[in-house]
Amino acid sequence: MNRFHITGLKQDDFADMVAEKVERALAHYDEAINKPTMVSVGKIAGSIASAVTLLSPKHQRAIDAIHADLPGLASKFVRALAVEAARRSEAGTAGATNPSAGFDGPASPLPRTQSDDLESMLIEDWAGRVAGSTYLEEHLRIARSTLHRWQRRGEVVALRKGGRKHVFPLAQFVDGRPVAGIRDVLSLIGNPRLAWLWLTRPSALLDERIPIDLLRQDQVKEVVEAARVFSAG
Repeated sequence: MNRFHITGLKQDDFADMVAEKVERALAHYDEAINKPTMVSVGKIAGSIASAVTLLSPKHQRAIDAIHADLPGLASKFVRALAVEAARRSEAGTAGATNPSAGFDGPASPLPRTQSDDLESMLIEDWAGRVAGSTYLEEHLRIARSTLHRWQRRGEVVALRKGGRKHVFPLAQFVDGRPVAGIRDVLSLIGNPRLAWLWLTRPSALLDERIPIDLLRQDQVKEVVEAARVFSAG
């Protein structure tokens, strides 16, 4: 039996108690933090504390054994949490903030099954307008061999769709080529999905400007430096 049941303290009550204490600590040590962020941090801390207490003794001991690595792991968790939050926010406002607005043509020129349609729709919910190699060859005059060469060299963002198929966000192309800086951002951030997500959202490191918009304006150095800071965070 869980010790919270023994003491009469419910799991949710424990999480709320931790959240309240964290909020108070933040209010005391950081007067500049805004209230919504303070509440969110408290909820995250309370939820994690509550979840850890539900782990088996074996897993709790495993966590104890890597306590020196916990700050770094926590930082990765928070970044992943922020990415998921941004994805959900973007999905709720799809169309209003489409980073590739202005591109003509369908995401794919070929008929697709309902399963393919759903998968592509989910990609476009957060990635904006995407297209396959056939569309790029017919409409942007990008040869398949050239596209595959860019992909192998990490010069273009390619998002996996289904098994081995990839689609390419259209906002990264100008005059039939990937904008300068894409290769640098991919080499720094690594994961193409995370890199594209970062490229298409307002960045605090760039005064809330959108990185891909700046790359399309040839402001490469500023974006690459911001990506370097983001990847090291």
